[in-house]
Amino acid sequence: MGIATDIILLVLTAFFCGLLMQRLRQPLILGYILAGVILGPHTGGLTITEVHDIELLAEIGVGLLLFALGLEFSHKDLKPVKWIALIGTPLQIGLTIALGFGIGRMMGWDWKVSIWFGSLISLSSTMVILKTLMNQGWLGTLSSKVMIGMLIVQDLAVVPMLIILPLMNDPATGLVALGHAAIKAVLFLVGMFVLGAKLLPWLMRHIAKLGSRELFLLAIIAIGLGIGYGTYLVGLSFAFGAFIAGMVLNESDYGHQALSDIIPLRDVFGLLFFASVGMLLDPQFLVHNFGVILLLVVLVSLGKSFIFSAISWLFRYGNVIPVAVGLGLFQVGEFSFVLARIGLSTGSIDHKLYNLVLTTAVLTMVMTPLVSAQTARLYTLKKRWFQKEPLESINFPDKGLHRHVVIAGGGRVGLQIATTLHRLAMPFVVIELDQRRIEQAKNAGHAVVYGDASHEIVLEAASVANAALLVVTIPGIVESQAIITHAQRLNSGIEVVARLSDPDFFTIFSELNVTDLVYPELEAGLEMIRQVLLALHVPVTEIQRQTEALRQEYFTSRVSQTKRYQTLSQFRSAEQRFDLEWVAVASDSSLLDRSIGEAEVRKKTGVSVVGVLRDDQLEPNPGPHFRFQNKDLVAIIGSNEARAAFQAYFFPVKPSQPEVQ
Repeated sequence: MGIATDIILLVLTAFFCGLLMQRLRQPLILGYILAGVILGPHTGGLTITEVHDIELLAEIGVGLLLFALGLEFSHKDLKPVKWIALIGTPLQIGLTIALGFGIGRMMGWDWKVSIWFGSLISLSSTMVILKTLMNQGWLGTLSSKVMIGMLIVQDLAVVPMLIILPLMNDPATGLVALGHAAIKAVLFLVGMFVLGAKLLPWLMRHIAKLGSRELFLLAIIAIGLGIGYGTYLVGLSFAFGAFIAGMVLNESDYGHQALSDIIPLRDVFGLLFFASVGMLLDPQFLVHNFGVILLLVVLVSLGKSFIFSAISWLFRYGNVIPVAVGLGLFQVGEFSFVLARIGLSTGSIDHKLYNLVLTTAVLTMVMTPLVSAQTARLYTLKKRWFQKEPLESINFPDKGLHRHVVIAGGGRVGLQIATTLHRLAMPFVVIELDQRRIEQAKNAGHAVVYGDASHEIVLEAASVANAALLVVTIPGIVESQAIITHAQRLNSGIEVVARLSDPDFFTIFSELNVTDLVYPELEAGLEMIRQVLLALHVPVTEIQRQTEALRQEYFTSRVSQTKRYQTLSQFRSAEQRFDLEWVAVASDSSLLDRSIGEAEVRKKTGVSVVGVLRDDQLEPNPGPHFRFQNKDLVAIIGSNEARAAFQAYFFPVKPSQPEVQ
């Protein structure tokens, strides 16, 4: 079966390695890399036969990842980091090349080889850091925007490096080729943001009108990969073209749907990329050159971390950002493999240096999720050793927050809650990652904290220790668990209202002592039941009775063993016995044209009239002189017996007439 067999073996091995990493509480990408090492050509045993074909498929994974990233990011999101991206990244590349040159001279290499080595280590891995940010929940924070902005410029810098490095002996020719590449890049960007911004949304609108989900998905893939391939044909980066295509499509009305459709395909091809990285690792070469490789890994990692952190600080990014950027971008990137192959083919570097760079790159990629995960811990130590610094926050009151509500997740639900609390003048703060939602909350005047609420330092920035209530609108159970656990550690008396995404998680939330749960699917189902029964002309009172009974049965059947939900069930039962009921005054009702006092409603039946809806206008608590009219909706409250007496006295059922034979 050829490559089909290779892909099947890779997927199966990656699945079991991923399970192992999950049990060890390690990132899944380490499992994918391990699968590549196991099936690679250097380990023996069961081996992938078409390694080069897998590497080519892995390039599609890089393109899809950048395309999906573009769908999530608007060009507006990169404006806050434009200076560090456009100026800081070239500075970082220059300093890293100088670092590599110094390491090369220390190792005894000549100056050309040392410059090549510095250039190879100057690039970081877009694929690895993006996947790491996604897994850790940092995507969307200001630190992630800094990293992404610098990675984009690094990807662009690959083009001049590919031109200049092989032509160091003929600078004039290199400058001409570099000028051509710059013109192509400018023309491509102008074309995409001027013509593409109009053409792509128009195209997606017409495809969406066809009503075919499959055709819509194919159109998304064709746009992302097709534009990426077009940029490759004109001598630019394939991944860069896919990213710009995603950014342009993001401005249309179909960006969100496109992103949700492309994610599964992106993750499958991403698996192939990380497996292909693992295949490059030669364990025998690693063992034989362990000392040299260890020295290179340490020097490159520490040197790049320091350079990235220093540049972040130089461009006045404070708080956790220098730490996050330094621990995130220290690795050697996948484009270094391309540069290294060019250097090998032109005779600029030998096979040993090629293998050294390859092994160093793979090891630093493997280290990235583990090292990046220490950001919070190192930042906590930094706060202890140096001055106290808050995370990036907006619209915080000068006097701080106390007895406030912390809303973890500023999506549609979170912003609706925030809007209501704002109208009631109740203090609250929203924790959010998505830049667009942050801008919405900022424009509405809400207090906002950038960051992932599952990290303790972010909760500290939101003053959870002084909060009265935590509202978790995030659907993921892992994130919700982490948020609630950290919040309760900081504030043992905090009340928690959480969103339930799956009924199987009832037990988990019960163990976390969550105050109340909201299951959106149940509420949506109950609302649809109301609409169905209304369409069938079922009385409003009966609809209310049926839906409340369903809600009570649903919750008590799952959590009846807990005292909290037993109490909730009793409240629901009491609501049904003494609940408000709406009754329509018809032309044959004895209430028609009589006042409440004349009808002696309370005296004769025991119910109280608490409101009347007439011509879409509510009359609350009408007095004894209020006179009923035809088609009035009367709100009554009382026990089941009292309401039944009201119906019998004022709305008696007429005896049916016998049928005439």
